[in-house]
Amino acid sequence: MGVFEWLRLIAGSVFLLIGLVIFFTEIFGVFHFRYVLNRMHATAMGDTLGISSCMIGLMIFSGWNYTTLKLLLIVVFLWLASPVSSHVLARLEVATNDNLEAHCTVYPELKTLENELAAAKLEGSATQQNYPASEGSATQQNHPASEGSATQQSHFADDVISTGGDTK
Repeated sequence: MGVFEWLRLIAGSVFLLIGLVIFFTEIFGVFHFRYVLNRMHATAMGDTLGISSCMIGLMIFSGWNYTTLKLLLIVVFLWLASPVSSHVLARLEVATNDNLEAHCTVYPELKTLENELAAAKLEGSATQQNYPASEGSATQQNHPASEGSATQQSHFADDVISTGGDTK
């Protein structure tokens, strides 16, 4: 085997291994998360990235031929279809789940969410001005004023869903 074939073998193997790691991470996410929207996010991202990575590895193994073109078309189709189908299923869950408030924060109006995000952004910039960052550290993570802030509680602890008033 020449150098080019070895490089193809190594590159294709790396992409296949990356795809397998993404698939195992997806499986962990499915069994780790309790709520259906969190599980769906893990599976949608895992499917799109994992299958695409594996297909790229197979394209490298195959070389330039019609099989590579077919695999590329499959990747393009998956990159277009998977997010759309996941979004439709998520909207169906939001529209039909009567107990949605038990799992995440629901905003009846989108304007309320936008106002809260703007206030949190202003609060975050004020925190950055009051506590200058030390070298090599994240700005807000090392400051006691931001440990219990509303921004972290509403955006990292809970899922945030805006129904926009069109779910009924």
